[in-house]
Amino acid sequence: MELAVETHGLTRDFGSFRAVNGIDLAVPAGSFYGFLGPNGAGKSTTIKCLTGLLRPSAGSMRILGIDPLADPVAVKRRIGVVPEDLALFDRLTASETLRFVADVHGIDTATANARSADLLKLMALESAGNTLVTDYSHGMRKKLSLAAALLPAPRLLFLDEPFEGIDAVASRQIKDLLLSFVARGGTIFLTSHILEIVERLSTHLGVIVQGKLVAQASVAELRGSAGQTLEELFIGLVGGEAHTRAELDWF
Repeated sequence: MELAVETHGLTRDFGSFRAVNGIDLAVPAGSFYGFLGPNGAGKSTTIKCLTGLLRPSAGSMRILGIDPLADPVAVKRRIGVVPEDLALFDRLTASETLRFVADVHGIDTATANARSADLLKLMALESAGNTLVTDYSHGMRKKLSLAAALLPAPRLLFLDEPFEGIDAVASRQIKDLLLSFVARGGTIFLTSHILEIVERLSTHLGVIVQGKLVAQASVAELRGSAGQTLEELFIGLVGGEAHTRAELDWF
């Protein structure tokens, strides 16, 4: 099985705190991989290691068959990233943002203009194409960040909470776009706390708890014959049922 993302013993420490603890990821090429975990489990840190924003403390990685530590530029040419903090330039317009991304990737002007026009239309940002990003709503920023990630036509997308703050219409458009991306042979690595969306989109899942990978398989394999919902499966894996039910006597 060809793997788009493969890690062995991936570890990331911050001083004495181990945020990611020796995980072995295996993300099949052409899959929609949902990477789940409670707050503080190590999801965003893992993505930052995989995309070159953080250097692992230990372990090895291969992204699309390439060692990102040995050839980071080759990896970055082939991936798109929507990071948790979006990483946009407030004093650029949407059109300028996409032009900048195209220039970084060496995309010719005609191709860049055509792709930018398509993406702005798809994200319903045409009328705001010449508006500074600083004046964008959170949802508009999310859509622009996704447009920037898609512009170079990557083979692999890393999406960190892409649906947070997105209205229902835009969410549906983005879901359809991502499913089309996978149908054409792309791979998506997604983190999200919205389990209904992950359940609807994902073909494979990985679950991380306190920095450790506690489950990884296809959605069908993880559900098993019991046919659990993703919520039931997730709560069982992270130990949520062992928590005491919170009550407020005065409420």
